[in-house]
Amino acid sequence: MKPRHPVPLNALRAFEAAARCLSFQAAAEQLFVTPAAVSHQVKRLEAYLGVKLFHRGHRAVELTAEGEALAASLGELFGLLDLALDRATAPTAADLRVSTMESFAAKWLAPRLHRFHRDCPDLKVRIETGNEHADFVRDGIDVAIRYGRGGYTGVSAERLMDAPVFPVCAPALPGDGRWPLAVPDDLRHHTLLHDESAAGRPGVPDWPAWLEAAGATRVDAAHGPVFASIYLAQEAAAAGHGVALGVAPLVEEDLHRGRLVKPFDDALDNAYAFWIVRRHGADNSPAVDAFCRWLRKEASGEAMSP
Repeated sequence: MKPRHPVPLNALRAFEAAARCLSFQAAAEQLFVTPAAVSHQVKRLEAYLGVKLFHRGHRAVELTAEGEALAASLGELFGLLDLALDRATAPTAADLRVSTMESFAAKWLAPRLHRFHRDCPDLKVRIETGNEHADFVRDGIDVAIRYGRGGYTGVSAERLMDAPVFPVCAPALPGDGRWPLAVPDDLRHHTLLHDESAAGRPGVPDWPAWLEAAGATRVDAAHGPVFASIYLAQEAAAAGHGVALGVAPLVEEDLHRGRLVKPFDDALDNAYAFWIVRRHGADNSPAVDAFCRWLRKEASGEAMSP
């Protein structure tokens, strides 16, 4: 086999940026070079490979089939390279980067994290919040905890815990002498707090579903303010502004501390659950394995000490 000349790494980097942005101009801004320099490097790579990587239009570029295949591989390879370089600059650091939704971080993870630090004092955990898919390679995420149906592609996913849904409110509301919460229909006298993140998610209980299941026929399921997240709706309930639908793991701590109460026992199953998500096919470090074991222990209720 005829040996190739050394791989043109600068050309590969320029192509990867241009393929990701579908713009030589945007790629140039990211790489702090001129668009002409990006174009030159892409042409150099095309000559090296002997294939055309872009269809060039007057105002836009489009990947060829060969370009798409190469871009898919390079994105992961450069992500791994960046991650390796980051770790090489701090070889003694034992950090874990954990990505999860804000409500889970605030209401489940944060109140328990001191127990992980007690068990693994040499590991520093960095919590990052967001609902988008975690990019384990490019963003250097070690573990993600997601709320969804599962079936995540291209990753390893493990069901952490179920997420049944039931009403919650401040302790004073059920004992209100004017409008006690004795039966579900009594909710007609109280403000219902809605979470818009449940909208359009089949199988995720909302107020109409819960009221129907509880046999409450006299309550207007549509009235009340709408909040952008579960966290905000549950905080409004704790502040005494109405009754929210609580997701069990996210209200567990507030129920335990008496910030929230369950006025009714009726709970609905949830098609969504909480999942541990990791990069598929990667050898996980002992630190990642230790954190995942700790998550399972906490979710099982074994860790009862403060």
